[in-house]
Amino acid sequence: MNHTPEQEHMNWEHPAVYQYEKTIPLKIPGYENLYKITSRLLSMQRESKGAADILIVGAGGGQECVTLGEVHEDWTFTGVDPSSRMLEIAEHRVNKAGLEQRVTLIQGSVESILPDRLYDAATCMLVLHFIQGLAVKQDLLRKIAERLKPGAPLFLSSINGEPGTPSFDLQLRTWVKHMQDNGVSLEETARFSDSFGTVYDPVPAAQVPELLKEAGFGLISSYFGSYLTDAWVAIRAEDEQL
Repeated sequence: MNHTPEQEHMNWEHPAVYQYEKTIPLKIPGYENLYKITSRLLSMQRESKGAADILIVGAGGGQECVTLGEVHEDWTFTGVDPSSRMLEIAEHRVNKAGLEQRVTLIQGSVESILPDRLYDAATCMLVLHFIQGLAVKQDLLRKIAERLKPGAPLFLSSINGEPGTPSFDLQLRTWVKHMQDNGVSLEETARFSDSFGTVYDPVPAAQVPELLKEAGFGLISSYFGSYLTDAWVAIRAEDEQL
C-alpha cells in the first residue's frame, strides 16, 4: 500500500489511484528519502551476506521494488497488496526498470504467503495506519514475523499520533499546508484531515515499538520522521523468543 492518496472512501480500485506515483511525493515530505534511507540501512544490514529474498507487504505503487531492486542485482522480491490497480502501477514501474524477472507481485494480504516461505527481510511502508484496531495491527506484525528468518529485519513506516491533541493538530495543520504549497487541492487535503478516526487509525509513535516487541521483534530503532510519519527498523527474534 505505501499509500496516502485520499480518494473518496479510500477506494484503491478507483481509477484515480493511477495518479499515485505522481502525487505521493507531493504529500509526504521526504518520501523519496524515506525509501533511500531504508535501502541504505538494509544494505548495511545485509552487508557481506550475499543474495536476499525480500517480502514487501503493501507493494502497490512499486516504490520498494524499484528503489531496492535497482541497487541490488542479486535480490529478489515478493510483493503483496490487496489492490489490483495499485499492483498495476507496481508492475508498470517494475517492467520499466527491467526488474520483472526478480519481482513477483501477488494480489492479496500477507496471509497469501505460506508461512513455510521465510524471507531475509521485509518492508511494511505506510500501511499500519490503515489497519483498524490494535489487535489487527498486532496480528499483521506477527504474521510478518512468522515469514521472516530469525535475525531478519523489518522496515516499518506509518502515520502516528493521537488525533485531537494539540500536538497532533499542529503537526496535521502544518502537514496540510505543506501539501497545499505543493499543489495538492483544498478538497483533497480536507478529505485527508477528515479521514483520521475513520479511514486512518493511527497510534502514538511510542506505542509502535511495543507492538513490534509483542509481535516478536527486538533491537528496534527509529530512523525517519516527517510531521506525523515515522519509520523503524526491527529485528525478528530467535524462535525461542517468539
